[in-house]
Amino acid sequence: MPIMAVPNLEAVAADLFARLGEIGADGVGITRETFGPGEGAAFDLLEAVAREHGLLTARDAAANLSVTLPDTPEALAPTVARPCVIVASHLDSVPQGGNFDGAAGVVAGFLSLLRMQAAGVRPARPPRLMAIRGEESAWFGKAYLGSSALFGKLAPEDLALKHRSGGHTLAEAMAGAGADLARIGQGQRLLDPAAVAAYFELHIEQGPVLVARSLPTAIVTGIRGNVRHARVVCRGEAGHSGAVPRWLRRDAVFAMAELISRLDEHWRVLQEQGLDLVVTFGIVGTNPAEHAISRIPGEAAFSFEVRSQSRDTLEAFYHLMRTECRALERTRKVEFVFDRRLDSAPARMDDGLVKRLLALSRRLGLPEETVPSGAGHDAALFANEGVPSAMIFIRNDKGSHNPEERMDMADFLAGADLLHEGLMEAIGAEGTA
Repeated sequence: MPIMAVPNLEAVAADLFARLGEIGADGVGITRETFGPGEGAAFDLLEAVAREHGLLTARDAAANLSVTLPDTPEALAPTVARPCVIVASHLDSVPQGGNFDGAAGVVAGFLSLLRMQAAGVRPARPPRLMAIRGEESAWFGKAYLGSSALFGKLAPEDLALKHRSGGHTLAEAMAGAGADLARIGQGQRLLDPAAVAAYFELHIEQGPVLVARSLPTAIVTGIRGNVRHARVVCRGEAGHSGAVPRWLRRDAVFAMAELISRLDEHWRVLQEQGLDLVVTFGIVGTNPAEHAISRIPGEAAFSFEVRSQSRDTLEAFYHLMRTECRALERTRKVEFVFDRRLDSAPARMDDGLVKRLLALSRRLGLPEETVPSGAGHDAALFANEGVPSAMIFIRNDKGSHNPEERMDMADFLAGADLLHEGLMEAIGAEGTA
């Protein structure tokens, strides 16, 4: 590979972020729908820019996009004998989200490929940048869709999941994006984990810890898993608000509210005991077609999510939630009806890669700090498939999954430098041509 001039990386990154922002602009924030037009346009943009820089691109059977160096086409079809090193993240977003959630990792990986190309590196293990489809759960209720498809982990009931609008299914959306539903539906592995030597992902933190501690970067130790229900319905009995006394009521909203209150108290006690746990009821409401000020609600619906780094804690709290539901069914004379339970397993990042990234942080003058990830990432899927995996967080003001995401370019470039050094070690770069 000939040595080339290093492009202005900050300018390349700023241009990509600006163009991605234009693609996703919805008037409030950024919306790039999973397996929808926004995500598709973002993929097309990245592919076009990569080709402009002379890089190789390919789409796999799950419609994920891969990019590699012109001299390492084997990265697009790695084998156990010649495994690749993957750097990846996603380009979809939640509705009215921010521009950097996922995209920061893809752009950082792209900059690293440009630096390798300019330096004429000869890697022992070929590098592969991936933009992975469907990381966000906001659209079909299930996360990690592109990476799950890679490892044959999408079940028929997953493919039958309905879009949040109640319209098309996941299978229809994936087929529309060019995915091979025949192979995915059969549970075929599209990527052998043994053909991946390591997986790296850079991401904005999505929480306030790095900002509060004045840390531009940190190394992730593990990723919380979760148990979810997209919709739980509490069914009681509707009635006139002035005519039914308390002792004869079957009020769905009071039953739901008492469940939430009870679980909040359990959460407080368990957290005081040192357990890692977060609980969320992100969607709550009565039926707008029938609710009224003077009507006792006969039905209330809500979502449920519990996250933890411990599988045992997840299962214990889920069991506690179902037990409280049964108790309230008796005392409040209601019924709780659950849709399908959705699970994402917790994951540990590779200890060796964590140590190497901490050492590289020290060398680059960055903090030698570790943090857990409360949010989920595709890295969890790779780690749980046995691929040595690592994540770098960069500071992001105003959190994530909202239009106010704020990433400082200096922090991003520092994280991108750290990612690049980690990748150079992982690919075993032998120098320049």
